[in-house]
Amino acid sequence: MNPESTPGDRPDVIIVGGGIGGLSSAFALARRGLRVRVLERAKEFGEVGAGLQIAPNCTRILAEYGLLEEAKTLGVVPEHMVMRDALDARELTRLDLRDLERRYGFPYMVIHRSDLHGIFLRACERAGVELLTDRTVVDYAHTDGAAVIRLEDGSTQQAPLIVAADGLHSVARRKLVGDDVVSSNYVAYRAAVPIEQVQDNGIAEKDVAVYVGPRCHFVQYALRGGEMFNQVAVFESPKALAGGEDWGTPDELDAAFEATCDTVRTGIPLMWRDRWWQMLDRDPVETWVHGRVALLGDAAHPPLQYMAQGAIMAIEDGWVLAEHYARLAAAAEGAGPDWDGVLAAYEAVRVEHCRRVLTTARAWGELWHLDGEARLRRNAIMRARDTYDYSFTDWVYGPTALTPDEEPSMFAPIPLSSAVVEDRSGTPTGAR
Repeated sequence: MNPESTPGDRPDVIIVGGGIGGLSSAFALARRGLRVRVLERAKEFGEVGAGLQIAPNCTRILAEYGLLEEAKTLGVVPEHMVMRDALDARELTRLDLRDLERRYGFPYMVIHRSDLHGIFLRACERAGVELLTDRTVVDYAHTDGAAVIRLEDGSTQQAPLIVAADGLHSVARRKLVGDDVVSSNYVAYRAAVPIEQVQDNGIAEKDVAVYVGPRCHFVQYALRGGEMFNQVAVFESPKALAGGEDWGTPDELDAAFEATCDTVRTGIPLMWRDRWWQMLDRDPVETWVHGRVALLGDAAHPPLQYMAQGAIMAIEDGWVLAEHYARLAAAAEGAGPDWDGVLAAYEAVRVEHCRRVLTTARAWGELWHLDGEARLRRNAIMRARDTYDYSFTDWVYGPTALTPDEEPSMFAPIPLSSAVVEDRSGTPTGAR
């Protein structure tokens, strides 16, 4: 490929993809003084979806960026996260989110995906990021000390660093790694409706409620200052298990939640039925950097949604990349950025952290969807947890690590076999 641009109009960084990961990374780098260009394939910037949960490891970064107060005006800071059994609605465990904020120094928030995207879009505009739409990148190549992209129209662009933030089906991931997406055989339905439509449905307006059931779960929380209500229904698709191509259809949605409690069943008819999201991820990979092309966000580490860390990890990626650029630029004393050093430091810390989140998300999904005696053992373990036990969140909700030695230790899993449950006669049964 032969780049057409001249050195005078080349940016320092080109970011491919204008979603939350791409825009947040563009802002992180621009605020460090870099000339950043974002290429978005759609005809306009925007996000599709409904609610997002933003844990303290992300609101900490929003605060540093000066964006947290704007996010608070658009989102909701809930009081508790409560997990219940989807069949009988009994409470299993909870997080006191106000105490959580005291522990980590920053709040747990929920916000509409488009609102968070809009916050970063406006921040990029203020920071002077070059924002280009209707640009589809189809290929990548390397040159000495730079990288080149080719667009669908045949033109090329070059920069010292190209960041591929183009999502689960990333062109760069396909070219540079070549792996396939992994289907969980689960599908997600979403809906965001005026809260007046659901206030008589037994909802908890000030909490994040998660109902976990056999091969399904249901999530509810308020959005936009309490004016809207977000719901997510996730279930295992029998059609997917049978190898069908058209799976996760509305008839399967209704069947999956037939046996659930009243609050869940009442919420199911409100789900959007003209669209659904098959729950896909990829196996973790250890190499995100290929020459001067770096994978970021879902292009590098698309997770299943159970940890609610997908968008957060992308925002963290950009923050880490920008922090290492700033550190090495200061050390260079005007000699020019050491992009190879920046990318090595980025990859050294983010790969392992995101691998942990991806694998934990898969395990968490399995735990949520247990049936039979395994479900009862899970419930017993969760009920035994103290509300103020943070051993399962410290590794992810604390400050984002910049170096591998800053990465906290993982939690110690509790085996299901250790649970004590009651049999049908009411007699406790211990580990087997």
